[in-house]
Amino acid sequence: MIVNHGRYHADVPALARAPAENEYGGKNMKTVIVGMGALGILYGNRIAETLGKDAVTFLADEERVARYQKETFYCNGKECDFQITSKPEVADLVIFAVKGTTLKEAMELSKDAVGEDTILLSVLNGISSEEMMAAYFEKGHIVHCIAQGMDAVKLGNELTYAHEGELRIGTPDLADIYYVERAAKMLEMAGIPYVVEEDILHRLWGKWMLNVGVNQVVMVEEGTYDTIQKPGEARERMINAMKEVQKLSELAGTGVTMEDLEKYVALVDTLNPDGMPSMRQDGLLKRPSEVDFFAGAVIAKAKQYQMAVPVNEGLYAQVKAMEAAY
Repeated sequence: MIVNHGRYHADVPALARAPAENEYGGKNMKTVIVGMGALGILYGNRIAETLGKDAVTFLADEERVARYQKETFYCNGKECDFQITSKPEVADLVIFAVKGTTLKEAMELSKDAVGEDTILLSVLNGISSEEMMAAYFEKGHIVHCIAQGMDAVKLGNELTYAHEGELRIGTPDLADIYYVERAAKMLEMAGIPYVVEEDILHRLWGKWMLNVGVNQVVMVEEGTYDTIQKPGEARERMINAMKEVQKLSELAGTGVTMEDLEKYVALVDTLNPDGMPSMRQDGLLKRPSEVDFFAGAVIAKAKQYQMAVPVNEGLYAQVKAMEAAY
């Protein structure tokens, strides 16, 4: 059984050396967050409430810093007093909470915050961010991460949520399990719910499969969750896009099964019919979407295995055409 908040999947091996209780000096643990969207503010507020405002700093370019410092941010109606800078010091933990379209810029901004022992977490959608981080950073330790279960909505400078959700963390290489435990220790100190996954790649690919189907189809249909919950062409297109990811997972050895797919489709049917994924919101606001992290990544992976993915190729072309018409 998987249990939240400081507990581990039963099959995750114990470590030879766990962090000492005072490894981060209590409230002296330093976190840098890149991104002041819904998840950035959610985790920034949680850390500030638990460890104090000096424990967390938001990172942005100078133009955004000047703008943000004139604004007031709210979390569930409570005013947030955040530190914001463009010149970070080395942090214990760096959390990337940006859109996939700005990850490269976020990594460049945060390079001075990453030291030899810094833990790096990405709460971005898809399966590409950890690969991009590994290619960019020469220092620090990447722990694979998924954010799930939250219902945070940010409108303007105000974030509201009823369910905080949790972070799922892990590593595909058990030789790096020590860094997963360090990340878990930090999250526990910060009061952020988490679960350590035995098979993080299976979890990452499963959520990616869900995003590939749901986010893209709702965007191109210009609809809501109701669009894919009711029988019809849109729902079938969603399922077929997910099936291409499931087949890729078989070829890549990441373990996503048709049973997993059916469970995720059942999950879709529990969503608020009037709600919509972030990619649909991108379309409404006429801003670049994360299609390159969804269909774009499916197409790239498919080429490695010489596999045809016509559904995702069609979605990719359609989203790109919509974006070109903004």
